[in-house]
Amino acid sequence: MTACGDDDPVNIHERSTTQPLNGDNKNKNIVSNIKEVSRLEFPKVKDDGNSIVLVRSTSGFGVTYSIEYDKTLRAQRWTCFTLDKNNSVRSWNRNNWANYASTNQWVAKNLAEYGFSDPFQPDPDLPTSARTNLDEYKGISFQRGHICASSDRLYSKDANEQTFYLSNILPQSKGVNTGIWQDMEGYVNGNTTSIWNSSSFRDTLYVCKGGTIDGNNIRSKTSTGLIVPKFFFMALLCRKGNNFKALGFWVEHTDQSKKDGVENYVVNIDYLEKETGIDFFCNLPDDIEAEVQSATKTKMLKDWKLDQ
Repeated sequence: MTACGDDDPVNIHERSTTQPLNGDNKNKNIVSNIKEVSRLEFPKVKDDGNSIVLVRSTSGFGVTYSIEYDKTLRAQRWTCFTLDKNNSVRSWNRNNWANYASTNQWVAKNLAEYGFSDPFQPDPDLPTSARTNLDEYKGISFQRGHICASSDRLYSKDANEQTFYLSNILPQSKGVNTGIWQDMEGYVNGNTTSIWNSSSFRDTLYVCKGGTIDGNNIRSKTSTGLIVPKFFFMALLCRKGNNFKALGFWVEHTDQSKKDGVENYVVNIDYLEKETGIDFFCNLPDDIEAEVQSATKTKMLKDWKLDQ
């Protein structure tokens, strides 16, 4: 497992006036060569010799996002990151990439070969044999679906570009990518009228997102060999002071556009763990983890203002 990018010298995403968390934690991450795995957004890493953990960061804002990537499957298992008042500022716009064809090789290449200006690119920190590339998305019916969305990382050009690494991308139908998934992303990052990503609601949102790539939870493979998830998920943890609440989203990956309310896809974290085999928010003290992850749907809808 490896980490890449600049270190987070001021730990900006954990900075607050809250007290440290205390209590027993029997399932916390312990991976000695990657300090970031102790952050609250991280699920339990597999550490199986086949998975790679990559930590993206920038010098100005610290960690952009982290992923667990399966080298054999050539697909990411999850992406995790945080949202807070510092990294929710917006000084960049995705449309700005069209102006960088003369200075960004990937913008120039994608304009010439594919007709779009986004800087999608193979992940330079993965072994060549494990990478996916843009040609594998050519001629298939699926879009390049961001896991950490471009709109989650608009505080700098460099951080936004990192969201276009293909390790942060999974094949996603247009119906889901521009439908319910986009709606859910809007709730998380504040692109809608949602208050989730506001200081009145959170000090920090801890987010873990992905698509199912293991076992029977694979929908298919594309003609170019990419795994197509059968389900997509989001695991969300909100911290306000020393109070926590959690919520999950679970979406079947179909070709149909889903524009009903996001509340119809709410599940608790215990359910997500059972379906995905991923241990979310394992770095929380055990008592807090058990409480927030087993919340009823009624409580989650109320706590996250989805019952109004």
